[in-house]
Amino acid sequence: MLNFFRRGRRTVSPSANHTYTKKDVIDGPIPSHIAIIMDGNGRWAKNRALPRMAGHHEGMKVVRKITKLASGLGVSALTLYAFSTENWKRPKIEVDYLMKLPEEFLTTFLPELIEENVQVKIMGETSRLPKHTLSAVEKAIRETSANTGLVLNFALNYGSRTEIVKGIQNLVEDSKNGRLRTEDINEELFSSYLMTESLQDPDLLIRTSGEIRLSNFMLWQLAYTEFWFTNVLWPDFKEEDLIHAIAEYQQRGRRFGGV
Repeated sequence: MLNFFRRGRRTVSPSANHTYTKKDVIDGPIPSHIAIIMDGNGRWAKNRALPRMAGHHEGMKVVRKITKLASGLGVSALTLYAFSTENWKRPKIEVDYLMKLPEEFLTTFLPELIEENVQVKIMGETSRLPKHTLSAVEKAIRETSANTGLVLNFALNYGSRTEIVKGIQNLVEDSKNGRLRTEDINEELFSSYLMTESLQDPDLLIRTSGEIRLSNFMLWQLAYTEFWFTNVLWPDFKEEDLIHAIAEYQQRGRRFGGV
């Protein structure tokens, strides 16, 4: 039997063949935190006989559109998997280009982010990032720190296993130094040792390009997150795709292990 969600007095059921608008979801529960694995830039470029960098550049434009839409819908946080700890294995020319994208994006759109009341954050091992990349991100963080709207959280040089291991190391260190007792350790406390300590766990995870895996992304935080996968490549991801994902999220019954 299909689960439906109610919008006013109408019952709406998401359909793959229907184009949704903000009106279809605005009265339903909006995910507070959406995480996106932005996949498919390289394939998008290959399909057009373009260099992979062209796909990454096109994907950057999508980030702008989706950020504005999420902000307009009342989403509190948007976490984007921009560069993983494994992405260093890619050709140097591609890695160098990817490291320039945050600088280009934030330099170009920072005034717009400020106007939209968006607050920029970053999570990941920042020590390995090039100086120009880190400087651009730190400037955006600094200049949007007073904003109170959507948190735009970039996962840069991020890997969930590394995050968890470092969290355990810090927790053990605090325990050895007497700052906490073994009996104090619980899920809530451990979450405070992770890079998302200031954010609630994602309500909705979106992965584009047809791949169905997490790729070392927020393994702890996604325990009860709703997953939504699409074959759409990230550069082709449109506002209606995000709305469609939210429409499906709204029809799911989130029981968190209960009945």
